[in-house]
Amino acid sequence: MAAEQNRIVRARDVMSTRIISIDGMATAKEAAQKMKEENVLSLLVSKRHENDAWGLVAVQDLITGVLIPAKKAEDVNVYEIMTKPILSVPADMDIRYVARLLYRANMRRAPVEDKGELVGMITLSALVLENELF
Repeated sequence: MAAEQNRIVRARDVMSTRIISIDGMATAKEAAQKMKEENVLSLLVSKRHENDAWGLVAVQDLITGVLIPAKKAEDVNVYEIMTKPILSVPADMDIRYVARLLYRANMRRAPVEDKGELVGMITLSALVLENELF
């Protein structure tokens, strides 16, 4: 019983393997439609080449980049409103450190990598809700 309580929970234990991505050249309208279809609040923006960084476009980006300035969603590209670069976390990282890293970076979600390969996404809400911390 004590060994189970002391088991370190890693990013891979709480990440979602469901990764929904979009190209940076897509329009904000296409991003919003994809978010709605997939029932997600953010999309991973694909790398343009091997040495590129991932980006992230979230509902908040649509609000601040399209809705508030009253722009037409079909006239705004994802790359104009996304956050890039974003931090990724190692799959074996202890969730306590994942939570601290995301909090300090003011991020709610991040891609999870294992040996340089994208394996999932992790969110602050998953860290709290899926671990019965409360």
